Amino acid sequence: CLLSSNNGECCSLCSIDEVEKYNRNGVNALQLDPALNRLFTAGRDSIIRIWSVNQHKQDPYIASMEHHTDWVNDIVLCCNGKTLISASSDTTVKVWNAHKGFCMSTLRTHKDYVKALAYAKDKELVASAGLDRQIFLWDVNTLTALTASNNTVTTSSLSGNKDSIYSLAMNQMGTVIVSGSTEKVLRVWDPRTCAKLMKLKGHTDNVKALLLNRDGTQCLSGSSDGTIRLWSLGQQRCIATYRVHDEGVWALQVNEAFTHVYSGGRDRKIYCTDLRNPDIRVLICEEKAPVLKMELDRSADPPPALWVATTKSSVNKWTLKGIHNFRASGDYDNDCTNPIPPLCTQPDQVIKGGASIIQCHILNDKRHILTKDTNNNVAYWDVLKACKVEDLGKVDFEEEIKKRFKMVYVPNWFSVDLKTGMLTITLDESDCFAAWVSAKDAGFSSPDGSDPKLNLGGLLLQALLEYWPRTHINPMDEEENEINHVNGEQENRVQKGNGYFQVPPHTPVIFGEAGGRTLFRLLCRDSGGETESMLLNETVPQWVIDITVDKNMPKFNKIPFYLQPHSSSGAKTLKNLLIALAVTGSSIG
Repeated sequence: CLLSSNNGECCSLCSIDEVEKYNRNGVNALQLDPALNRLFTAGRDSIIRIWSVNQHKQDPYIASMEHHTDWVNDIVLCCNGKTLISASSDTTVKVWNAHKGFCMSTLRTHKDYVKALAYAKDKELVASAGLDRQIFLWDVNTLTALTASNNTVTTSSLSGNKDSIYSLAMNQMGTVIVSGSTEKVLRVWDPRTCAKLMKLKGHTDNVKALLLNRDGTQCLSGSSDGTIRLWSLGQQRCIATYRVHDEGVWALQVNEAFTHVYSGGRDRKIYCTDLRNPDIRVLICEEKAPVLKMELDRSADPPPALWVATTKSSVNKWTLKGIHNFRASGDYDNDCTNPIPPLCTQPDQVIKGGASIIQCHILNDKRHILTKDTNNNVAYWDVLKACKVEDLGKVDFEEEIKKRFKMVYVPNWFSVDLKTGMLTITLDESDCFAAWVSAKDAGFSSPDGSDPKLNLGGLLLQALLEYWPRTHINPMDEEENEINHVNGEQENRVQKGNGYFQVPPHTPVIFGEAGGRTLFRLLCRDSGGETESMLLNETVPQWVIDITVDKNMPKFNKIPFYLQPHSSSGAKTLKNLLIALAVTGSSIG
């Protein structure tokens, strides 16, 4: 749920399972830890997951790393697998303990989506870049030493990009860094001095993938123009162009000797091409969706293997059997009419993904939502309680909408976003408090038997922050509360939450800016922690404070009017002044 205010402050909530075991959307990034036989996946559902790649293990899932609030676009493993760095569309770069799976620190230097990372293994240096056209350099050892008291980090920046950056590469020695962008050129720097070295022209569309050899003398680039180019940085020019794919090239991997390139992209095909002889290439496999990322497993016993991520949620491992036995021009017969079948027809291992929500309908009671996922399963959700009510299975979506229609009018008080493949509810200060219903109509009963009017937005806000201690004490009686506390009495502590229902304790609550920048993310149940409580004090907008802490529900507007008969009805005019929704504002809780 995204709660935004007029001054740009916001808070969000997403309806998820307590343990999110499966990728819910396309997977943007992969990293393999061969020492621990672990694969890290990160993608469009905002979650990084850890998997066992031991084929003898029945359930490969190990853990989920949840802290980002938008697509995770790239990840790199550092420090021999101990540290993971991630880049996200929530504009942050995060530093993780890869072994234990928790976030150690968050870097907020970027001002827009962070799209790419690059890593120099010999120097423990990481670079980040994105749509703000900036490249920042980070010392990994400094990042892992950050603490709550020692949280200042310095960074170098590389300037000069004129367009959004989508790809980044740095050689292992940390002497060369290359960026690719919608400018259609490659820009090259020396990260040691931050000096610009050159600009390489040749591509005719966005540069989506980059690789450097160890000493930084050669660079491979893949572009949406459908070509792969090999560049000599010493000669400052393109020395070979490979036209292997029918559509854009989005992912590249290369062998250790820098003699064979593995490529994939929009056409769903994965090729291996001999860089020394472009006529020698083989179609390894054809995926079921466009290829977003590949990870070459060089540690596997010969033959090597290739992990592949696509716009679908499953990740496949393809063992490259007989990869070096193909012939020149091996991907088609001479008449170009009979394509040679791919080297592999079935993956050797599949990390199964889950379904993502692709369609939704807000029912006219403005409380419940019907959703349809990529497996055509329909589900019924309660927005107010932030939970799924029922899985309806493969039923007719339109018929379910008709079946659940109610003859009632409730104003819009939220909107829905499906970007991550999960249900995200958005509240805005301007209409969050527009919907009022009676307790009876909402299915709630009052202890005194009355039927008060309830504000749906206010109820949800109070449920989201019910674990926050600041919401438990009535600020009007703080002095009296202190006296009671001294006397060992707690009568003055008001009821937690809204007094009617709770949201699932594992519900993520996110505070940030209306434009998408995240300020703080926590689980609903964690708001009682000392650190979390302090950060909530700094980030919760005043309009939310008014409802959750001060218990000040907005006034219920009274609209006076006279009822006039239609000229053809012959009825008499009612002389009494009528009032629509004649209910005074009340407190919840």
